[in-house]
Amino acid sequence: MAAQATAMVHFILYVAEQARSRAFYAAALARAPRLDVPGMTEFDLPGGAVLGLMPEQGIRRLLGAALPDPAQAAGIPRCELYLCVDDPMAAHARALAAGARALAAPAPRDWGHVAGYVLDPDGHVLAFATDRA
Repeated sequence: MAAQATAMVHFILYVAEQARSRAFYAAALARAPRLDVPGMTEFDLPGGAVLGLMPEQGIRRLLGAALPDPAQAAGIPRCELYLCVDDPMAAHARALAAGARALAAPAPRDWGHVAGYVLDPDGHVLAFATDRA
């Protein structure tokens, strides 16, 4: 009988410059990547998920013309990565120091979290939140 694979969620962001995004996320997440090879950088996220950073040209090579070119949406928010962390103020500050653009400072939200928002260098929305007021 074959061994059953462990379930794990991977979120892959298409990025213009892998090295720039690797440096940004290493600083914003305060951790080194678990994998860093040409074409993919991965970070472990809270809760057991994985954040992958794949160059836009890499996904185009993989899927070809069937995929609209992600580079055509450069700087346009295409997703939100909502991370529950112990200290959203510190995480928000790290992201800003790493070059993120401020969207909203950490503050109580009507869904019960304290959450702050930034834009990463590729225009993806990154939120740092906690359910502890």
